[in-house]
Amino acid sequence: MTVIDIAPLAGASASAPTLVHLSGDIDIFTTARLRQRLINTLAHSTDLLIVDLSQVTFCGAGGIGVLIGVQGRARTRGITLALTGVPPRVARLLRITGLDHRFPVMA
Repeated sequence: MTVIDIAPLAGASASAPTLVHLSGDIDIFTTARLRQRLINTLAHSTDLLIVDLSQVTFCGAGGIGVLIGVQGRARTRGITLALTGVPPRVARLLRITGLDHRFPVMA
C-alpha cells in the first residue's frame, strides 16, 4: 500500500517546496487514492511540489500515469512537480518511456 506523508515545510516561506513522501507499491490497487491525494495536495502546495520516491518498492505504468496527470494539473496552477529519490527501477521505466526528460529530478 502506498503511504503518503505530505509535509509542507512548516514555518517556511511561501517559496519553500512542498514535500510528499511516498512508500510501498504504486500499482493498480493504489493509483486512484494516490491521484486524489496528490491532486488535493496541489491546493495547499507552494510553487514547487517535490515527490520523494525513495521508499517506493514498485511503480507500474499506472503510477507513471498518475505522475503525468498530476504534473499537468500542477502546471496549470503554476506549480512545478519534481521527483527525488527515484529508485533504479523507476528511473529505468522513465528512461525507457522517454519521460525522464519530462520530470525534473532533484538529488
